[in-house]
Amino acid sequence: MKTTKIFKLSLGLAVLIVFGLTSCQKDKTTSASSTDNNTASIQNLANDDNQATAASDEALNDINVVLAGASGLKSSLVLPCHATIDSTAIANDTMTYYVTYNGTNCRGNLSRTGQVEISKHIGTRWGQVGATITYKYIGFHVTHVKSGKSITLNGRKTYINVTGGLIFMIPQLVSSVTHKDSGYMNVTFDDNTTKFWNVRRQITYTKVNGSFVMTIDGFGSTDGYNNLVLWGLNRNGEQFYTQILQSVIHREVCSYDPCSGQKKMTIPSQNKGATLTFGYDSNDQPISGDACPSKYKVDWYKGSNSGTIYLFLP
Repeated sequence: MKTTKIFKLSLGLAVLIVFGLTSCQKDKTTSASSTDNNTASIQNLANDDNQATAASDEALNDINVVLAGASGLKSSLVLPCHATIDSTAIANDTMTYYVTYNGTNCRGNLSRTGQVEISKHIGTRWGQVGATITYKYIGFHVTHVKSGKSITLNGRKTYINVTGGLIFMIPQLVSSVTHKDSGYMNVTFDDNTTKFWNVRRQITYTKVNGSFVMTIDGFGSTDGYNNLVLWGLNRNGEQFYTQILQSVIHREVCSYDPCSGQKKMTIPSQNKGATLTFGYDSNDQPISGDACPSKYKVDWYKGSNSGTIYLFLP
């Protein structure tokens, strides 16, 4: 089977990495031990959410690369690190690409093994309005090199180019590009527990002052919840729902850290949840202007108890 190296988009398509809710200061309304008891599952859920998002974005980055290359635009791309692509599989009117991983990404912060399978109609060009492809995670195992934490994804998703255009065209040829990513993931964690998660994620790419900005929204609806970006079972087997209340903005100049926006996590069976507000400095104050964040705020509740903590970004 003929194998060629996969192509990677330029710096503007850097993968969004938002790892870890690992550090916090003392809760402002209750004792530290009480806060830990009340927020442990929320922090674990947020950690798992972030790991899954980082792994998924790693795959989406390469999917965009493959699809742009398939449109004959390879001259705008550069070679990746430790990944190959096989594009010889054709069945009826469908072309299938297999991206196989065998090492770290180019930045060296994530190690990947496993495969991502991408399928598209032979007549589909990814730059078209409404272009739709499907892709699968096949034992896609991603390890955060610094922390040693890993996650394995299996599952199937649909990926839609809502607006048309390719990301590298911004802003010379198009002002923005919007994609929708939807489907399911079987997520296996370090403790070998596996959970089923649904994803409904919209990503809009723009540029401000020459740097890329990613705007994330949720478009899922179920069980009376709207604007869902993720829902399923957490590690404790509890049903959870994650909504985006205000678009979450990630800026290239801030290493794609979340600079503003709100997410809400709810575990209804435990009458527990939290609102995560992004864009705070090391003094727990909102950032302004071109400043980059170092923390974000978590307003939590569990039954009649509630409080606020500030967590450091990685």
